[in-house]
Amino acid sequence: MTTLLPTSTAGSLPKPSWLAEPETLWSPWRLDGEELADGKRDALRLSLAEQQHAGIDIVGDGEQTRQHFVTTFIEHLDGVDFQTRQTVRIRDRYDASVPTVVGPVARRQPVFVTDAAFLRSQTDQPIKWALPGPMTMIDTLFDAHYSSREELAWEFAGILNQEAKELEAAGVDIIQFDEPAFNVFFDDVDDWGVGALERATEGLSCRTAVHICYGYGIKANTDWKQTLGDEWRQYERTFPKLQSSSIDIVSLECHNSHVPLELIELLRGKTVMVGAIDVATTTVETPEDVADTIRAALQYVDAENLYPSTNCGMAPLTRRVAQGKLHALSAGAAIVRSELAGA
Repeated sequence: MTTLLPTSTAGSLPKPSWLAEPETLWSPWRLDGEELADGKRDALRLSLAEQQHAGIDIVGDGEQTRQHFVTTFIEHLDGVDFQTRQTVRIRDRYDASVPTVVGPVARRQPVFVTDAAFLRSQTDQPIKWALPGPMTMIDTLFDAHYSSREELAWEFAGILNQEAKELEAAGVDIIQFDEPAFNVFFDDVDDWGVGALERATEGLSCRTAVHICYGYGIKANTDWKQTLGDEWRQYERTFPKLQSSSIDIVSLECHNSHVPLELIELLRGKTVMVGAIDVATTTVETPEDVADTIRAALQYVDAENLYPSTNCGMAPLTRRVAQGKLHALSAGAAIVRSELAGA
């Protein structure tokens, strides 16, 4: 990127109410058949236009064509039965009914490649596409076949690599893997989590990113955050391993969190997507709020390696709130960009 402090989003943006139930995760579609296919593309165009209107530099699809950041990818794979469901503990913090792995997992056809090519056709800006990470995928399923979290993660890593290579060929500039599970299962991260993530990125020429946050702004996550104390030091366990990995960009939660910003120093040399927008509140940040977060982070990461972003996806928020936050993100980055230019 030639733009200093280029802005982006962590992932999802609210869907229009004519497409899906608003302010809801796993929201059911309100269209079907050809109308649904057309509606998804219209929503993708609208999401892109809203990002552009706000001045976002690295744009995405807003995850308008998927119901959930993990399960939509999984439902296109062989070996997973969505009719046979089990209740599991997600991220070791809340229970959810999830599909079951009943046989060898495999990807028979592209999942998001057509959508990514469509997004590429709509803009000349850099685009970022998010995929679920291997560890977060296995944490969102019940495994009745492999009986080994690690084995299933490596299988998913190979499948993700197939998809990522085709996304790159479709014109995606940054492929991001969402790994909120990295903030919970630290021993697995050390033993095989980062290795599986690197397998998913193997052979890619485009830039690669991993997003690790404290979750959407839903009650289960906000309740969990209240148990973490005055300092959230989970990143201290994962950042050293990621700093020595082949992953190019690390996306993290900062604004309104209790993450000690000095932990960013552990990523020295990497590009860091700094969460400057709190997705767990409907309060819209001021540009100066965003600028303050960026200024604080600049103590620990060089300006050319800092990408202001959101803490997480904004699917559970209203479109009006999300749009306000995107405008604040862009305006706040512009303030600091101007300050640096005059330094």
